[in-house]
Amino acid sequence: MRSISLAFFLLVAMPALAATPEGLSSWDAQYARRGDAAVAKQLDETLKKAVESAPEDHEVLWRAARIRNWQAEGSTDAKVKKTLGRQVWELGDRARKVAPERVEGHYYAALGIGAYSQAVGILTALGEGLEGKYNERLDAALKLDPMYERGGPLLAKGRYFYELPWPKRNLKKSASNFEKVIAKYPEQSRAWLYLAETLLADGEEKKAHEAILKVSQGSVGQDPAEGQRVQGWSKKVQAAIEEELK
Repeated sequence: MRSISLAFFLLVAMPALAATPEGLSSWDAQYARRGDAAVAKQLDETLKKAVESAPEDHEVLWRAARIRNWQAEGSTDAKVKKTLGRQVWELGDRARKVAPERVEGHYYAALGIGAYSQAVGILTALGEGLEGKYNERLDAALKLDPMYERGGPLLAKGRYFYELPWPKRNLKKSASNFEKVIAKYPEQSRAWLYLAETLLADGEEKKAHEAILKVSQGSVGQDPAEGQRVQGWSKKVQAAIEEELK
């Protein structure tokens, strides 16, 4: 009788888990095809249900944050980006609460705050006190694994120094973070794009042009969805650089 009671207690006390190795592999395979909007939408819906079924499963939470961040980042509607950014932030916070020793929750929570801040405007975000919350989460990710997602935390930090208004803006620190990523992952097109924008803002048009060509002429084979998105973004940046070079 006692063993039955103990077993029942353990079942009740343990958080429900929705992720199986096969399920994780399937979700990751779908994520690799996220450039197809229908695939991204289906994955988001699947993970939303998984979160509802297993609200404390770390593997589910951060993957739900990841696909929602992809959608937030790609949205040109400020209201949609704000809503999605907030959801990424919340999912990331839930993941880091469950597994604070893992990088994913801290990283995606920071990205969610970043997307939310872009949607409401950087000055508004600073007024809401989000800078400290962003850095708390991002610095934790940097400490755990700065090269997670091919340098994702370093890219986020570099972008932070780029997007801040004067006098907080620091283009040298911004470029330094991107260069650290490029040194390890020379094929990282997002790092080259961000570096090009930073160099352009710093009056280094020729270096910016060299950097942007790494994007427009680079391969998208390693991650087609990411590569194609970044190449799409690069067109406007390249045009601005070439205008400055005239």
